[in-house]
Amino acid sequence: MYFAGMDAFLAIINTGSLKRAAEVLNLTQATVSYRLKMLEQEAGGRLIERGKGVRSIVLTPFGESFVGIAERWSSLMLEMEELQSTGPQISLSIGGPNSINTYILPPLYRQLIQHQPRLKLQFRTQHSDELYDAMERREIDVAFAKFEKKLPNILVEPFYVDEMVLIRSASPDKSEMPPVHPQDLPGEYEIFMNWSPAFKEWHDNWWDPICPLRIKVDTAGLINTVMTSPESWSIVPLSVAREFVKSGRFVMQKLLATPPVRTCYIITRTNSSPVVNRGIEILNRHLAMHFPMPEIS
Repeated sequence: MYFAGMDAFLAIINTGSLKRAAEVLNLTQATVSYRLKMLEQEAGGRLIERGKGVRSIVLTPFGESFVGIAERWSSLMLEMEELQSTGPQISLSIGGPNSINTYILPPLYRQLIQHQPRLKLQFRTQHSDELYDAMERREIDVAFAKFEKKLPNILVEPFYVDEMVLIRSASPDKSEMPPVHPQDLPGEYEIFMNWSPAFKEWHDNWWDPICPLRIKVDTAGLINTVMTSPESWSIVPLSVAREFVKSGRFVMQKLLATPPVRTCYIITRTNSSPVVNRGIEILNRHLAMHFPMPEIS
C-alpha cells in the first residue's frame, strides 16, 4: 500500500481540507493532492469527491469504507515503529485455573513482569480442560493445569505438589484443632470443589456424591464467599488454605484419612516456534527458582 498516500488521506480526513492537511504534513497542497490521487489509483476507486464549489471534504461511499482500513493501517504502523524503537520483544501467553493463578503462581508472575528485557505478557484464567483445548488451538503458549491429559504434541510435566487439608470458619474455640476423620464430617455442611479426578474418587468413598444439601463451587474464591455457617467445611489445597487463614476468618485442620495430594502440571507444545521457546525458557528459569521440580512417587 502507498504509505505516503495513506498519510495524506488520513490528514485530509482529520483536518477537513487539502489545504489544512498540507499544513499539517508540511507539504504543498499540490503534493497532497498528488499523493491522494496515487492512493486512489492503487486502492481502485475514488475516495474523496472533488468539484467546483465543494469547500468541505466529502467522502465517496468507497472512501467511507476505506476509512477503517486506513485507521487500522495507521495503528499497525505505530506498533511497528514502537517495535523498531524498543527492539525485538518476546511475547508469552500464559493460562491457568483460578486456584493456581491466584494462590500458587503470583511469585512467578511478579518475576516475569520484572524481567529485563521486558516481556510482552498475557495472562488468562480458565478451567483446566479449557486450557488443554486452548493449547491445541495455539491460543496460548503455555498453561498450568490441575490434571494430566495425554494429547498429541502436548508435553505435560508436574511442577507443584499440594497437600489437601480441611478449612472451617474460625471461632474462639477453634484456634487449634486436632486432626479429624472424614467420617466425622457431615456431608450436608460441605462446600465442595472438584480439585482433581483422584480427589473426586477419594471424596466419593466417604460422602454421598449426590448429597442434596451440599454446596458446590467451581472456583476457590467462592469458598471464601459462601462459607458463612459455623458448621461449614471444605477440603482445599494447602496453598489455598494458607491464604484463607491469613484473613482470620478460617482455621486449618489436618485429616486423619488423608486425600491424595494435588499435583499441578505445566503444559507446553513440542512444536512451538523458536520465539515462544525463548519465552518458555525464561519462564522455566523463574519457575525452577520458586518451585523446584517435585518428586512424584
